[in-house]
Amino acid sequence: MTNHDLVLNIAVNLGRLSRWVAEGRIARVPQFLADTEIYLDQLEKAPKSEKFNKTFNLFKNKFHYLKSKNLDEIWADDALTWANILTHRAKLA
Repeated sequence: MTNHDLVLNIAVNLGRLSRWVAEGRIARVPQFLADTEIYLDQLEKAPKSEKFNKTFNLFKNKFHYLKSKNLDEIWADDALTWANILTHRAKLA
């Protein structure tokens, strides 16, 4: 899988997670958080462009922060924000 694919997979998962949390449907959230972490680990091991590194590091920290927080509307908003950012930055990965 290319870096571009990994970033888009993370973005899609964050979009799903955001929607489910906002709707109060959290049954599959742990599975998708785990899948997202796998993609994040794969991306961390891959060489990345210098233009993408800052975004990657910011997201990595935010993702670990999100995993420790309550699943509420603020969480859903943060996840959706990062889904959008990563979608636009994927081409730089």
